[in-house]
Amino acid sequence: MNELELKYGCNPNQKPSRVYMEDGSDLPIEVLNGRPGYINLLDALNGYQLVKELENSTGHVAATSFKHVSPAGAAIGIPLTDVEKKIYWIDDDTELSPLACAYAKARGADRMSSFGDFISLSAKCDAATAKLIRREVSDGIIAPDYDADAIEILKEKKKGAYCILRMDKDYRPAPVEHKQVYGVTFEQGRNEFKIDRELLGNIVTKNRDLPDGAANDLLISLITLKYTQSNSVCYVKNGQAIGVGAGQQSRIHCTRLAGQKADNWYLRQSPKVLSLPFRDDIRMPDRDNAVDLYIGADYMDVLADGKWENIFKEKPEVFTDEEKRAWLDGNTDVALGSDAFFPFGDNIDRAAKSGVKYVAEPGGSIRDDLVIEAADGYDMVMCFTGMRLFHH
Repeated sequence: MNELELKYGCNPNQKPSRVYMEDGSDLPIEVLNGRPGYINLLDALNGYQLVKELENSTGHVAATSFKHVSPAGAAIGIPLTDVEKKIYWIDDDTELSPLACAYAKARGADRMSSFGDFISLSAKCDAATAKLIRREVSDGIIAPDYDADAIEILKEKKKGAYCILRMDKDYRPAPVEHKQVYGVTFEQGRNEFKIDRELLGNIVTKNRDLPDGAANDLLISLITLKYTQSNSVCYVKNGQAIGVGAGQQSRIHCTRLAGQKADNWYLRQSPKVLSLPFRDDIRMPDRDNAVDLYIGADYMDVLADGKWENIFKEKPEVFTDEEKRAWLDGNTDVALGSDAFFPFGDNIDRAAKSGVKYVAEPGGSIRDDLVIEAADGYDMVMCFTGMRLFHH
C-alpha cells in the first residue's frame, strides 16, 4: 500500500489528510485493526525509532508511551521491583515477560501524561504485554509483529476499534528527509547519529566512576531525548525514564518540569501513598488522578470533607511538605540527560534535589567551568557528549 487516507489532520478542520510514499514504494506500516489518525502516526513513527534504538544500544527489548509527539515514558525490559508493581497497579500473580516489564515501566513513569497514549514496542507483542495494554486507556500500538493471541486481546479494546499497526522491521528511510511549513519545504539529513557507550567517554568531573547500570541509564536518557520535542531533559533510573521535560523554551524549566515528574514517580512509592485506602469501585485512571492530587499542592481536592468519601474508605492523613522532602532525599543514583548544554549551574542544583548522580550533556557553553564546578559540589559524574540532540 503506497498511501493511507486519514480522517483529518491535526484537527478536524484540516482536510484532506493522508500519508504516502513520494517515491512510489509501499508504506512501511500495515494497519491490522482500527483507523490511525494523523497524530497517532506521528507518535507511532517517532516512538518506533526510539524503541528500536534503545534495543540496539542496550540489548534489551524496549517500549515507549507517546503523547503529542513526545514520550511520556520509555523503558527497557528488566524485571519490576515489588514496589514498582504496586505503583503500576500490577498484581503479584500477573505474568510479566521482558517486553511486558518494559511496557509497564514506560506506561508507569508518568501515568497522568500517558492517558490515551500511543504505544511503541521494539519486539513482537506477546500476550503478557497485550493483557497489560488491554486494561489501559490507549489510542493504539505499533510493533514489528504480534503473536496471534496478542492480536485477539488487543482487538477487544475500544469496542473493536483499537488501532494496531505492524512496522516493517527491515524498512530503511532515505538519508535525506523533508517537511513543509507554511508552504516552504525544509530538507535535512536524517539524524542517524549512533548513541552508545563510547559517547560517555569524556568525563569532565572529579568523580569518574560510571557503573554499567548508570551508563545504561544515561544512554536511555539520550536516546529518549533524540525523539523528544526540544528543549528537553530526561531523568532515568533503573532502566526507565522517570521524568521527561519536553518543549520548553528555557532549559531550567525543562529541568524543573522533568524533575517534578521524577519526584512524583518516587513519591508514589512512599508508604503513605502505597497504603491509601481506595474504595473497591475506584478505577485505575481515577486512582491515578487521586494520587497525583494527593502528592501535590492541591491535596485538599481529594481530602476535603465531602470529597474524600467518594474515593477512599477512610480519610487519609495529609502528606506534609516535610514528609515529602524527607522521602525524596532517599532517591539516589538518578541519571540525567540534556539535549543541549546547560548554560547555568542552576540546572545542576535542581537536578540534585531529585537524586541525580550521573549527567550527560553536550557541553560547549561559555560557562562550562561553572557547570562542572556545580556538579563537583554534589560529587556527580558528568559526561560531555559533544553532540546536540534537538528534535522538532
